[in-house]
Amino acid sequence: MFSRFFGAQRRAFDSLDEREVLALAISSEEDDARIYRAYAESLRDDFPHSAAVFEEMAREEDGHRAQLIEAYRQRFGEQILLIRREHVRGFYQRKPDWLVRPLGLDKVRAAAEAMEEQAARFYLEAAKRTQDAGLRKLLGDLAAAEQGHESLARRLSEQHLDEEALAEEDATAHRQMVLTYVQPGLAGLMDGSVSTLAPIFAAAFATGDTWQTFLVGLAASLGAGISMGFTEVASDDGVISGRGSPIKRGLATGIMTTIGGLGHALPYLIPHFWTATAIAIAVVFVELWVIAWIQNRYMETPWGRATFQVVLGGALVFATGMLIGNA
Repeated sequence: MFSRFFGAQRRAFDSLDEREVLALAISSEEDDARIYRAYAESLRDDFPHSAAVFEEMAREEDGHRAQLIEAYRQRFGEQILLIRREHVRGFYQRKPDWLVRPLGLDKVRAAAEAMEEQAARFYLEAAKRTQDAGLRKLLGDLAAAEQGHESLARRLSEQHLDEEALAEEDATAHRQMVLTYVQPGLAGLMDGSVSTLAPIFAAAFATGDTWQTFLVGLAASLGAGISMGFTEVASDDGVISGRGSPIKRGLATGIMTTIGGLGHALPYLIPHFWTATAIAIAVVFVELWVIAWIQNRYMETPWGRATFQVVLGGALVFATGMLIGNA
């Protein structure tokens, strides 16, 4: 058990001979090609142009693998050693694409550039470990191919993605972000900010006790957050609507609902009633304007309508809480 924990089952890169380095390079190129094809498949429906980029990158890796196999065959025969990244201590690792889903454009583009940079460093180090002129040239050429003045991902993006295609895919990515995070989060913030106004201010004016008011606000905020989060998860699995992961939407809704309620509950930790109430009212004012800004910025709601809806709704709920509290 301890030998596994401390990496005793792996070899140091410096201990590999030419045959083992070549075998490692072949398996690494195979893995990278599979990853690029997985990226292409995951992006194909929503981002077909970027999918074409990753398909081309996979074919490029196939070409590298073929060159490496030919060099291996000439020097060491037909039987290729089975050496993978996880067998070499300190060697760069690749996270399987299924562990990082759903894949977004920014994530896979950044991953592709990091993969190229790591591969280039590997080939440069591998080239130092061979005295064979032909093999050294091949490894150096592969390092240059990975390193380049511009990364392969960027060069292929220029080939497959014109300005119109980039704008189209960026718009799709923005829409997905709005559907998965902004819209559920906004719904939660509105519910937390507005629906908790009545119980919090009713408790405040009914009791005049800041601690009791805080406890009511805390319970209302957490309860609303849990309820809204589970409701969002259960309402839509995202498969048909395309709104994304229900877990992510549920977390966004639940967290923002809780934050919206706690915003004007936390001031009641201040012992002085009127100071706490004045700060809570100011926080409510800020929350309502933030909601209006998000509606205008991400939901394209006109400023006038967003302000009217949010401020009027908040004012009515606030008045309801005050009236009930003073009854």
